[in-house]
Amino acid sequence: MWNLPNVLTAFRILLVPMFVIFFYIDDPVARWITLGIFCFAAATDWLDGFLARRMNIESPFGAFLDPVADKLMVAITLILLVEREGSLWLAIPAMIIIGREITISALREWMAEVGNRAVVGVSFIGKAKTVCQMFAIFLFLLAPQSVFGLPKTFGFVFIWLAALLTLWSMYSYLKAAWPYLTSSENDA
Repeated sequence: MWNLPNVLTAFRILLVPMFVIFFYIDDPVARWITLGIFCFAAATDWLDGFLARRMNIESPFGAFLDPVADKLMVAITLILLVEREGSLWLAIPAMIIIGREITISALREWMAEVGNRAVVGVSFIGKAKTVCQMFAIFLFLLAPQSVFGLPKTFGFVFIWLAALLTLWSMYSYLKAAWPYLTSSENDA
């Protein structure tokens, strides 16, 4: 259970409280540490999956823990950024992204219960959404250190692109699951 990919995933979860603490410290060094923690978490998100596949040590525990770690870091970071920015233009895409994550997590759980989890597996659109949202978050975290506000401007562009991809991927997942959701065979 405690192989290298799972240790990296668990470590990402442990980084969340440190991220929050440094986020609230009003100091340039703390802001760089916050950015570094986020970048490290994003890199280990990719690395733990790569290592698990490469070392052929994928596990049910890792499959459960990895999305938990991802969603915790992204949701908490978006909430903190919405609070800091105080902008409707960030609150709306953050709401869309977090709402989609809750919806699709519940959908995947339900589909697994009825034995059709693969119907709502990770798609290319979902991966593109993740790249856009991670880049947007990176730019927003970089923004206090920026000159002329360019990272923040591009952060808004990428967070809205992530929100649009979020809606598209949610539609795709719900469309794929719709026959199972509306089937009378699955009624309790």
